[in-house]
Amino acid sequence: MQGMASQVKILFCTILLLSTAALSAQEEVFQLDPSKSEVSWTLGAALHAVHGTFQLKSGTLRFDSKTGIASGELIVDATTGQSGNDTRDGKMKKDILETTKFPNIVFEPRHVNGTVPQSGGSQLQLQGTMTLHGESHPMTIVVPLQVNGNQAFADVHFVVPYVEWGLKNPSTLFLRVSKTVEIDVHAAGTMTAQSSPAQSR
Repeated sequence: MQGMASQVKILFCTILLLSTAALSAQEEVFQLDPSKSEVSWTLGAALHAVHGTFQLKSGTLRFDSKTGIASGELIVDATTGQSGNDTRDGKMKKDILETTKFPNIVFEPRHVNGTVPQSGGSQLQLQGTMTLHGESHPMTIVVPLQVNGNQAFADVHFVVPYVEWGLKNPSTLFLRVSKTVEIDVHAAGTMTAQSSPAQSR
């Protein structure tokens, strides 16, 4: 009986310690500022590359370096796409992106590798999904993150195989374009620490 009582006591202490750790767990929250952030794209073509931009609608990314759990979403307004040519942009929105049906492009992180620094630079690897043209696709993105006080910045580059993902190829008989598009995101905002008991559990 005495041995059983000791085991019960040890089990109780373990549960208490785990509960305390859950209550005190912290996650880093990167709140993006759309007015200070930029999303640009480059589409390779036979004669010259086409450059354009989208506007960031909103973005909140949450990182828990201890558990590796990441959450939140980065929303890009697909209806704001422009390249400096109204005819081309109209075709892109109507025939390729179909923005009347799919007005948003969304990235949702699920897992993070790396540690968010209290100050200075760090490189994170984010695994998640990108929803484009109504379909979700797994993606892994490298995020070089810089933290200065409560301000945070990241310049991210990745490639989207839009044709492979089911979007129309805008190539014509006289103009051939790449089947992938390069995306560059300059993300700027604030970094804060918050308790995350639900994630820790």
